[in-house]
Amino acid sequence: MASHGDGVEPTEAETTSGFAVPPGLDLPPPQENGGPASAFSLPEGLTLPPPAPPHSDFTPAQGIPVLSRVHGLPWQDRMRTLVRLPLAERPAPAAPAEATEGTTAVPRVLDLTLRIGELLLAGGEGAEDVEAAMFGVAHAYGLDRCEATVTFTLISITHQPSLVDAPVSLSRTVRRRGTDYNRLAEVFRLVDDISSGEVTPEEAYGRLATIRRNRHPYTKWQLTLASGLLAGAAATLVGGNWQVFVLAALGAMLGDRLAWLASGRGLPEFYQFVAAAMAPALVGVCWAAGHTSTAGEVQAAAMVTGGLFALIPGRALVAGVQDGLTGYYLTASARLLEVVYLSVGIVCGVLAVLYIGETSGVRLDPDVVQSALRPGVQLGAALLLSLTFCVLLQQARGTVVPATLNGGVAWLIYGAMHDTAGLSPFAATAVAAGMVGLFGQLLSRYQYTSSLPYVTAAIGPLLPGGAVYLGLLGFAQGDVDTGVGYGLRAITLALAIAIGVNLGSEMARLFLKPPTSTPDRRGAKRTRGF
Repeated sequence: MASHGDGVEPTEAETTSGFAVPPGLDLPPPQENGGPASAFSLPEGLTLPPPAPPHSDFTPAQGIPVLSRVHGLPWQDRMRTLVRLPLAERPAPAAPAEATEGTTAVPRVLDLTLRIGELLLAGGEGAEDVEAAMFGVAHAYGLDRCEATVTFTLISITHQPSLVDAPVSLSRTVRRRGTDYNRLAEVFRLVDDISSGEVTPEEAYGRLATIRRNRHPYTKWQLTLASGLLAGAAATLVGGNWQVFVLAALGAMLGDRLAWLASGRGLPEFYQFVAAAMAPALVGVCWAAGHTSTAGEVQAAAMVTGGLFALIPGRALVAGVQDGLTGYYLTASARLLEVVYLSVGIVCGVLAVLYIGETSGVRLDPDVVQSALRPGVQLGAALLLSLTFCVLLQQARGTVVPATLNGGVAWLIYGAMHDTAGLSPFAATAVAAGMVGLFGQLLSRYQYTSSLPYVTAAIGPLLPGGAVYLGLLGFAQGDVDTGVGYGLRAITLALAIAIGVNLGSEMARLFLKPPTSTPDRRGAKRTRGF
């Protein structure tokens, strides 16, 4: 220890540091709260507003968009808007639900979201609509940073509260699919109530269990009868008389029961389509064997064509093309591959019977197949065809009449453009399908439900059953050029239906969107070449 100049040692109470306060200099008095004095301290009488809670860990260059909850705006449009936005630009929920403030509720909300998405995907809903519904449920319960992934057999959802928190991910596998548009409409009503804040997660679980337990609106025998009436109506649509109507109905009903038998035995769906396609083809060949005249061949062709109308997978085709147009290429490829396999099953069943008929001496000439112009009869047949399609799709009774009328309007437009004005069948089919999609979207917005019940049955009269039959007949007779030509015609008509329906739906969404501060809907950047 250093010593003073006079040689006196310092005491313990004396300060020996170089930072000691010099004698005669007083320090300012300490503040009342005990904090240090600073030249940057807040002046007396001035208060700052409380800091706003941060939305996320970073802010985009253009800022966070604001989601306006305008009364009457369908949740489908609001959620589809958010789904098409990047995750960093999605606005947070306006009022997070109290049930999700704790971390224990997050897995439960995600599980509920997955179960709802599973029912929608299994019911045939498009991938974008499934993802929008899933995001709508999560968004309604306060989970804003969510990413849903929808494929043909697997759906998953991930929630990450912030960039520094660990994400929570759940997934479910969709193994069984069924056509029940009544259940689909119930799920959409549940999502609408959840988005409106009227249903808690516990109540949503209860309603979801009730939806799963509900029976189909129509029994198996009612479906079989509807299948027969559909085939009879389709046969009448392409030129058949009352006898053709009855025999086509009997053949389709026999094929339907064979398909139910194959299903009960556990056979895959491919063989069910093979069995269902063989029965109407057999009835047509037997009729042609007993009636060798030109009229007999026309009626036989109408019988086979009518049976094919009930089997063409138009629902899966429309959903597959819709997924492709909206950027869900993996799901679209899987759906279209399903259409190919089911179509091959139909081809195998019909082609086997036609080949047996050809080798047995039953000659069917594709040149005699023509549809007589009977506007009144054909309009009635188109309405009956759409009506029976509604039954086969297990639609709710409240949607049957609008969907049937939508199918009649589609046939009127097609007949006016193709039969009266002489336009191309592809253009007529595309325009008629576009009107089906437009009216279907308008009806779904009015009912706040899915557009599938109003669209799928209405495109029934437009399905290319005649082109499919003529292509199969050409292959059975060894005329590959004719078979390929009519096959490409059928594929082109099917694509015209799918693209027309999707275009009509997009036009409805475009013109129905009210002027709000909701951010604009964006297309996927991957479709722009970068």
